[in-house]
Amino acid sequence: MSYKSIRKLTVAGLLVAVAVVGSLFSIPVLGAKCSPVQHMVNVLAAVLLGPWYALGMGFAASLLRNLLGLGSLLAFPGSMIGALLCGLLYKACPKLPVAYVGEVFGTGVLGGMASYPIAATLMNNATAALFTFVPSFLVSTVVGAAISVFVLVALKRTNTFSTLEGALR
Repeated sequence: MSYKSIRKLTVAGLLVAVAVVGSLFSIPVLGAKCSPVQHMVNVLAAVLLGPWYALGMGFAASLLRNLLGLGSLLAFPGSMIGALLCGLLYKACPKLPVAYVGEVFGTGVLGGMASYPIAATLMNNATAALFTFVPSFLVSTVVGAAISVFVLVALKRTNTFSTLEGALR
């Protein structure tokens, strides 16, 4: 295993830990429970590590959150779809705004819609409609993407972003 792989796994592990611990904090916004840390981590993972690491990290964080009783089954589609789309879009067009849009659309719209069959079948929520989860997912992911803007801008200003990008790519 190369040093680059070890570095990527280390950063991935740290970001998953941040996502799991960050799920303890939520902000009430417009009647929705907004937990933005996972979405911030999705953007950071997609930009720094790539789409497949971001997808794996979304799964790992969701699994740990569920095992620890900090999340629900709806964490899987939201975090995984958003992280993957964010990473794929950033890989295709390496501009940060593209990554933010990928996270917001992937989690907020696609992840919200993908949560419907999970809620209806596995969680016995027969009253859930197809677009039930989209508004709350959108609120959470927009706040998380906005936080990642501040984090990535700070990393770019201190040249840490290019150092990390060079060490991890």
